Amino acid sequence: MNFLAHLWLAEQARVPLAGAVLGDWFRGALPPELPDALALSVRLHRRVDVETDKHPRVVAARRRFGAGTRRYSGILLDLLYDHALAMDWTQFSAERLDDFAARAGQEMARHANWFERSGGPVPSAAGFRALLLSYATESGLEHAAERTARRLRRTQGMIEAMGEWRARMPALREDLPVLLEDLRALAQAFVGGQGRISKPLT
Repeated sequence: MNFLAHLWLAEQARVPLAGAVLGDWFRGALPPELPDALALSVRLHRRVDVETDKHPRVVAARRRFGAGTRRYSGILLDLLYDHALAMDWTQFSAERLDDFAARAGQEMARHANWFERSGGPVPSAAGFRALLLSYATESGLEHAAERTARRLRRTQGMIEAMGEWRARMPALREDLPVLLEDLRALAQAFVGGQGRISKPLT
């Protein structure tokens, strides 16, 4: 799951949206002064990442990659699932994607101090809104994949893995409702138990 899906899940679980993104930047023990609600949201992000990797639909999607590109499948699937969510947004939310993206951007900007503490980039409200909306377009998806590839040791490998992304989308869009419903249930149970549940997805 990438930013958009993590934010959707945070919304479903009623935890701060900023934590759904800070989860990509905070490593190890969280600062003791981090507000409890934000800390819970960061821990939810971590749990979602673990359970997504083990979900049967995601495992099957990774197996559809060739041996030479499978090592990049996790990174690429994160982006492709966000693209699928952006395209099919009205199936999952009554709020317009533009409005949700604007609200999320404002939340990121309000918690700029925690992004600074995490060592991650400090998002502006407008910039983060634009980033989320870009997931709905082919060019935005491809730019996101290119940015990610440039951070990897073998840039070309990621580019090759991205080559057949359009052919993968029908299966991923079919997977998405099942995947999100399972993760939504997990997220709500996790938050309801204040991060103490241990039951994995099946």
